[in-house]
Amino acid sequence: MSRIATGTGDKGETGLFDGSRARKTHPIVRAFGDVDELDAAIGLAVAAADRTATRRTLQQLQHELFTLKADLATPRTSAKKVRRISKGDVESLEKRIDELEASLPELRHFIAYGGTACAAQLQVARAVARRAERSAWEAHTAPGSGVGEDLLVWLNRLSDYLFLLARKANRDAGVAEDEMRLPEEKGA
Repeated sequence: MSRIATGTGDKGETGLFDGSRARKTHPIVRAFGDVDELDAAIGLAVAAADRTATRRTLQQLQHELFTLKADLATPRTSAKKVRRISKGDVESLEKRIDELEASLPELRHFIAYGGTACAAQLQVARAVARRAERSAWEAHTAPGSGVGEDLLVWLNRLSDYLFLLARKANRDAGVAEDEMRLPEEKGA
């Protein structure tokens, strides 16, 4: 890698993975930044995780996000070849979601975000994932961008997966879910 502080972005542009340049205000750069923030939020959850299996799961997600960021940061029209998020990636994530959801108690009410530090951080990551997905959709519809549809679907599934991982982190730690009920439900 080259120097971190190059000064090449001082005029409001940034480099993409294939060497081309984009305005820092372009929707694709915003989407990339939101995914980068998501990666950092997951990194905080890794640091807070008290189980090796949880850390490994989250680190694997970070590797998948690295692939996703390379996909986002390489224009679809570029001659540079990068691995793109595929239907197989979506199917793999859906399988993990199904397995995790089957291992958790059925959710009957909304729950408060919190519990363990890891679970709370995963809920923050989930919220950032939702924003990253919205940004990616904005980039998808921007002229000259084109974000792959499988990438968009994968990001949509990721927020569900993060929600389930947060529930699992609390369950593994023996922390009960704080159910949210409307006032009229409390007596029911």
